Amino acid sequence: MFVVNWFWNALSYLGFTNKKGRIVFLGLDNAGKTTLLHMLRDDKIQVHEPTRHPQMEELTIGNVQFRAHDLGGHQAARRLWQSYFAAIEGIVFLVDSTDHKRFPEVKSELDKILSTEELRKVPVVVLGNKIDAKNAVSEQQLKHMLGLENLTTGKKGGKLADTVRPLEVFMCSVVKRAGYPDGFRWLATYI
Repeated sequence: MFVVNWFWNALSYLGFTNKKGRIVFLGLDNAGKTTLLHMLRDDKIQVHEPTRHPQMEELTIGNVQFRAHDLGGHQAARRLWQSYFAAIEGIVFLVDSTDHKRFPEVKSELDKILSTEELRKVPVVVLGNKIDAKNAVSEQQLKHMLGLENLTTGKKGGKLADTVRPLEVFMCSVVKRAGYPDGFRWLATYI
């Protein structure tokens, strides 16, 4: 992790930090949104209380300065998500890849996001979190459960047709610090 941070800090120092983006961390409660946000900010893993109110952090990841909002994932918080949609350039949607019973609920919330007209060009990175647990699903299983099998646009990023929304799934473990950097690099190519 030190080498990755050093590399990104060096790029920033050399003037390669030239992009800015506003992103939201979405997903059901207990998916790892707050843990990821605080890990990116402090490089520390901590246990957090459920998010009761939206939180905002300024983060520099790669060559992008992000203003990241963790909006919470409990039922009441999800009603507020839409009020942030007009002013964002990216969505980080976290999924607890071990919570099989809630996949239909996750799919329903993700479907709402993907069908929202004002978000039709906003890139969405889905992070399947907690892959370090025994009962975590694979990337293919997660794509199937969320109905994303034919909707993802490729992990390399790059130019897409104007009518195509950038959408990709990356499996990760926030506590093991694995997988999510690739998701953020992918997201940065579209911001």
